[in-house]
Amino acid sequence: MAMPVIDSLLANRTLRKAIWKLWYPLLTRRLQADGVVFLNYAYETEPPMEIALAPADEADRACIQLYHHVGTLAELRGKAVLEVSCGHGGGASYLTRTFAPASYIGLDLNAAGIAFCRQRHQIERLEFVQGDAEKLPFADGAFEVLVNVEASHCYPQLPRFLAEAARVLKPGGHFLYADFRFSQGIAAWEQALAGCPLQLLGTTDISAGVLRGMDCNSARSIALLERKLPKFLHGLGRDFAGVHGSRVYTALLEHGLSYRSYHFIKPCSEPLKQCVSLDQGKPISASSHRHSAP
Repeated sequence: MAMPVIDSLLANRTLRKAIWKLWYPLLTRRLQADGVVFLNYAYETEPPMEIALAPADEADRACIQLYHHVGTLAELRGKAVLEVSCGHGGGASYLTRTFAPASYIGLDLNAAGIAFCRQRHQIERLEFVQGDAEKLPFADGAFEVLVNVEASHCYPQLPRFLAEAARVLKPGGHFLYADFRFSQGIAAWEQALAGCPLQLLGTTDISAGVLRGMDCNSARSIALLERKLPKFLHGLGRDFAGVHGSRVYTALLEHGLSYRSYHFIKPCSEPLKQCVSLDQGKPISASSHRHSAP
């Protein structure tokens, strides 16, 4: 099968960033009037998660559940939290309202998206900042938790982001991360993560749960993209939304794409078992095994 033109363009690191810098503001302009606050794929367990949600959040349940899965990998209550690539801020809003961090900053490269977030999510302890994931505008050790959901595949230099994540975390701080790669990109992804200056506590392949989440959202997403995007962008929009029949959906279904969540910690100068001050003395619970790529 011939490589789609968009894939060949995204393979170039410089072009990749330029394309996403055009795509996300376009989405913001097209979707903000509809109040679309989640740009990530979705997640559902078997049996269903059935987390308690406010009535206003129910329409976004499947997308929220992905953030719930990632956000509960570590304690957020009372912590200084940074989310890198926060999109339209739905996840930042949910995690702030639900888990009561001391502060939560959502950062995104998309200035239009940040303006939308500031207007839409006016919540105590939550603020939004425009900035680059590979050059974070924060001091060393400024945060206790860093969240990154379904964004790093857009970054030209993943190792630069990982180094920045480690820099802005306090010792003992947690990096909660989820993303996907097609099979041909998994080796490079794993190599970058293996070189991350943080300690891996656990990883889980959540591909099946993301596929179930896509099933929950597919009809709604198709209707939205057909109303909001010009016809020549429908193919890209279908992949972006992960709807039935899209390349992303099919690759997940056929095990040609892996979606994983990870939990890292920034090592302290003392042994890891003593490095629990950021968790108020509670031991860290996480899987101890690495997932093997399909």
